[in-house]
Amino acid sequence: MTHLPDTGYSPAPEDRASLDAWFAAYDAASGKRDVERMADMAVFPLNLVSDDSAGNGRSAQWDREQFVATMTQVMGDGSQDITFESTRTPVFLSASMAVVFTDSTMTMDGQTQQLRYADILIKRDGAWAFQTMIQGGWGDNL
Repeated sequence: MTHLPDTGYSPAPEDRASLDAWFAAYDAASGKRDVERMADMAVFPLNLVSDDSAGNGRSAQWDREQFVATMTQVMGDGSQDITFESTRTPVFLSASMAVVFTDSTMTMDGQTQQLRYADILIKRDGAWAFQTMIQGGWGDNL
């Protein structure tokens, strides 16, 4: 069992439900390779944190145009949907900020890949949006 840190905020059931609904919508957009919809669900400039092949930490900020171009290239133009089976562990810092750790199995074009990443989401005007993406191994592309 994962022990979450005490952040001073105890999320209500609707906090978790709204976050789960956001991820379901994001996964659906990702699965259809709908990069424009994925971008609609972000706050720009978007922060990215990773490490490179030399073992150095890297970070960048992308605007919407760079996000769309990069994600379009990464996701490709396969004819089959991408599927995700994910376990998410959110740490709520407040009712409008959460750090979400994800372990996921992604299947794309018949190939399966294990993913581990974290996202920082913020809620604005009642809707969640991701603002920071954190995942190892992408630093050479930043």
